[in-house]
Amino acid sequence: MNFLEPFPIQAAAIPVLLSGQDVIGQAHTGTGKTAAFSLPILQNIVPRGGIQALILAPTRELAVQISGEINKFAKYTGIRNVTIYGGQSINVQFNDLDRGVEIVVATPGRLIDHLKRGSIELNDIKFVVLDEADTMLDMGFIDDIKFILDLVPEHKITSLFSATIPPEILRLAEKYMRHPQQIFIDADDLSGEGIDQAFLIIKDREKTDYLMKFIKENKNGQTIVFCSTKDRTRRVAHELTKANFNVVSIQGDLSQFRRDKSMYTFKKGKADILVATDVAARGIDVPEVALVINYDVPNQDLVYFHRIGRTARAGGKGRAITLVSYSSIGDFRAISRQTKVQMTDLNKELGIEVKIPDTLKREVGQRRGFGGGGRRYGGGSRYGGGGRRYGGRNEHGERHEHRERHSGSGKQYYGLRSRW
Repeated sequence: MNFLEPFPIQAAAIPVLLSGQDVIGQAHTGTGKTAAFSLPILQNIVPRGGIQALILAPTRELAVQISGEINKFAKYTGIRNVTIYGGQSINVQFNDLDRGVEIVVATPGRLIDHLKRGSIELNDIKFVVLDEADTMLDMGFIDDIKFILDLVPEHKITSLFSATIPPEILRLAEKYMRHPQQIFIDADDLSGEGIDQAFLIIKDREKTDYLMKFIKENKNGQTIVFCSTKDRTRRVAHELTKANFNVVSIQGDLSQFRRDKSMYTFKKGKADILVATDVAARGIDVPEVALVINYDVPNQDLVYFHRIGRTARAGGKGRAITLVSYSSIGDFRAISRQTKVQMTDLNKELGIEVKIPDTLKREVGQRRGFGGGGRRYGGGSRYGGGGRRYGGRNEHGERHEHRERHSGSGKQYYGLRSRW
């Protein structure tokens, strides 16, 4: 597998987990977290011993990615895992469980379906992993996580990995973990080190032309294009397909089969370009991605770093270009203040003048970006009632893709502030 030496999170976390101690690990995407928690599990569980390890992930894409990595690590061990997520037929998952597995990788909602049906039992769990815990909080999974953790044995080894450590995560740790060792790897580093970051400020209607230009110039590998909404994703994928680019796309309206097919095609190198909403930002690990293009400025600073983290995986090199419409300049400035590397100004390189209308100049001057560039937890608006959308509409009159989970009145969501 070409492992020559461990990455920092692996070198720090693996010995602690092997010693039987709980771990809180703070490290950013692409730093080798999957091996950090998977290898100690594989070392300590036994084949045909029932379900002994539970790994929770926020999205189906990330759950599938984790399972794929574990399959590689466990190839000669006789240990099997199953991926449990919504959108796939539950009967397929019943069949996989009936064959016998030792590791369950799951999204919280579908796992609870199985627990209520009795098709999964957690009585023999020795290891619990919460991966991308901050995202699970953002998506409103906190009550589901507590429900699940209340069902696992008290004596177990728990590890929690997250890009940020908000207070709610610390409260979870206090209740469900035993004196966890805290491991912070580049906890404050949001620089996107190893990634050549650039931006271009243009009118929104000019974005498609420059998108095609940058894709054609990328001779080093595959490209991922991130859009802010499902409608934008469909339109951009359509325009690229019309221009004879080899494109697949992922967005929330696609069936699970079509999403899986698109991801498989891209990972196998049978498509040159993936156009996606942020739902895919934490579930793509493709070493051949050389270029990430933000067709739209993301609505959170951390989302920006998760997006560009799809390139320069595991210490490699890559490039990220953000197309900034005039109405998004203030938001992009808030993101750029979080980086510790010099971004390339493509307006200067290409000789493109920025001509902001007077009305937008006033708006950009008054904007506060993301509240000073930081990320707040537990504050902001409260939402009640199930399935209500948050974030309103963007400047294109479209709604954000994300939905809140069904919840009781007064539930808080963490870090979900709109840029619109």
